[in-house]
Amino acid sequence: MTDSFPRQQARTRNFSLGAPRSFQISPDGSRIVFLRSQGGSDPVTCLWALDLPGGAERLVADPAAMDGARSGEPEQERARRERSRERAGGVVAFATDAACTMAAFAVTGQVYLADLTPDGHGCARVGARSPAIDPRPDPAGLRIGYVCDGALRITDLHSGEDTEQIGPDGADGITFGLAEFVAAEEMGRMRGYWWAPDSSALLVARVDETEVNRWHIADPANPDRRPAEVRYPAAGTPNASVSLLIVGLDGTSVPVHWDAATCPYLVTADWEAGEPLIVVQSRDQRLIRLLAIDPATGTTSVLREDSGSRWLDIVPGVPARTADGRIVWTTDADGARRLLVADPGALADGSAAPVTPPTLQVRGILSVDGDTVLFSGSDGEPTEITVWTYGPAGLHRVCAGAASEASGVHWADRAAATTVLATRSMARHGLQVQVLRDRPDDATPEVVATIASLAEQPALPGLRVSLLRAGQRAIRTALLLPSWHEPGSAKLPVLMDPYGGPHSQRVLAAADSFLTSQWFADQGFAVVVPDGRGTPGRGPQWERAVAGDLAGPVLDDQVDALAAVAGQCADLDLTKVAIRGWSFGGYLSALAVLRRPDVFHAAIAGAPVTDWRLYDTHYTERYLGQPDENQAAYEATSLLADAHRLTRPLLIIHGLADDNVVVAHTLRLSSALLAAGRPHYVLPLSGVTHLASQEEVAENLLLLQVHFLRTAFGLG
Repeated sequence: MTDSFPRQQARTRNFSLGAPRSFQISPDGSRIVFLRSQGGSDPVTCLWALDLPGGAERLVADPAAMDGARSGEPEQERARRERSRERAGGVVAFATDAACTMAAFAVTGQVYLADLTPDGHGCARVGARSPAIDPRPDPAGLRIGYVCDGALRITDLHSGEDTEQIGPDGADGITFGLAEFVAAEEMGRMRGYWWAPDSSALLVARVDETEVNRWHIADPANPDRRPAEVRYPAAGTPNASVSLLIVGLDGTSVPVHWDAATCPYLVTADWEAGEPLIVVQSRDQRLIRLLAIDPATGTTSVLREDSGSRWLDIVPGVPARTADGRIVWTTDADGARRLLVADPGALADGSAAPVTPPTLQVRGILSVDGDTVLFSGSDGEPTEITVWTYGPAGLHRVCAGAASEASGVHWADRAAATTVLATRSMARHGLQVQVLRDRPDDATPEVVATIASLAEQPALPGLRVSLLRAGQRAIRTALLLPSWHEPGSAKLPVLMDPYGGPHSQRVLAAADSFLTSQWFADQGFAVVVPDGRGTPGRGPQWERAVAGDLAGPVLDDQVDALAAVAGQCADLDLTKVAIRGWSFGGYLSALAVLRRPDVFHAAIAGAPVTDWRLYDTHYTERYLGQPDENQAAYEATSLLADAHRLTRPLLIIHGLADDNVVVAHTLRLSSALLAAGRPHYVLPLSGVTHLASQEEVAENLLLLQVHFLRTAFGLG
């Protein structure tokens, strides 16, 4: 390997290319379908299948070989990929029929259908309109639904023609079958329609964005181009209005009725079996309802209602159903997020008891196999994520062999007693994927296959990281030292490298979490990465400690963690402390030098939120409430009023095409700093979104940050 680490990291999309993902197991356990590019620097994702038992991996669909798959992706598909943080191209998502014999996907706005059977006929383009988004076969494998021009369309696979259209073509601000911005960006819901299990009807979201603010994102480097218009629901402004229809293939259309005035957010839906289930949420997110829909009338009944004095988190994978009709849900009890598996009556009357202990924090439901629930959780240690099953045999951790038993970060899927277990650990770089089969009367399953990762190994001399518990709050913190450093030989300038806020956990028992931090360490820094209050993994109380204040607790925990780590490692030079971060981490970095210049001596703020009034409703209002009702919280967490306090070097980086944290955040802070006469640096990135994934940008951003830090500390 001759590439430098910055070049390699950029070329490999942070070492994600070539790693298998998006696994789906057929209902009979005979086939595993997944996505993976054909090499560690190949950005074109392909569709693969593995046949069990004993079969080899098969390349099912290669976009590079498809006719008409060489043009760019349509605008709405690019937006979907931005919401899902997708860095690669090609087949980035797929959906199958119930038997997992066919898969549908879109490439460059064209719909393709792949035969997944071992003796199948490959992949062919479907005669659907273009640009197509989110194609999904019906469970029977007779039709494909997809969205084009804001309308949901149904293509009959026998005739190859569209037979149904739900919604008008190109209606301004109204779409059918798509997720709205906050659902995709904040709720994890990337879809807007669901097939009935018997393929006779669909549950369809109608999204009306006509009242949502229209913002315009320009490209100053190309003044001949019109600014892009986006519908952005900033805090305190109108959201999209979301409603549901049950549309039958016989031409019927039944509106779904729920108390949308109380619970306007559609969090998710499930229609795998029986009557459809939906989860709705109040705007302040302190009330969540699980509703069952009568498909004939559209009326809803409350199966579960949870409320609290703070927000209630959206837990991935719920609701789900077991084969015997019980509903899978979670509850916050005894300071922990715990698993509920109960009949609807027990959920509704509150008599359902958790089936997991208080020490086990449930992270999300991964799948349900008959009466066995597969879920992820952290058992007393938030840096480790393990996989568990709950079923007739009780509660068991999923493991098979040394790799899965080691501490680390695990993910899985399961069907027909077959489990795909993916593991990242501190012991090795990269992803290890094992296929397990249950053995009769044995809690330890058999490893029957592996799925190879083709991702590159990082060009680093080694990983030198210690996972610590820092300070009185036992803040989970990573300390990284240069691979060449001898203890006691020299004092090292310090680089804090956190995200530090909700939804993202940096300190995990996985070597791949620290590759960039280790590279910075090898440039001559002691790198400190703390996960303070508000970060996930330590339970609801830890996450809700930032309620009403996104500044104070997170900054205090960075300061406390730094002091505690310095007390354990005498080689940290606390007269030279910098901090860097992106998104919330960028906000935290700017906040640090503005409010604690006694601790932090330089900062790099990438794509920072600077005024929470400019960020979206679902995220911001969860923590700070409505701006007109809690103005003090918005003032206290804004960076603009602190501009006059800047006395340290500050570099602000922002992509001009960012539609998540728009560049107005940086421009307003820069204007306030200029008005206060405070020198600072702004690096605008033309054509770059919130991801900043272009190779030349990603590579040189690392190099420029090191140059800035060396200059700030006079290191030459």
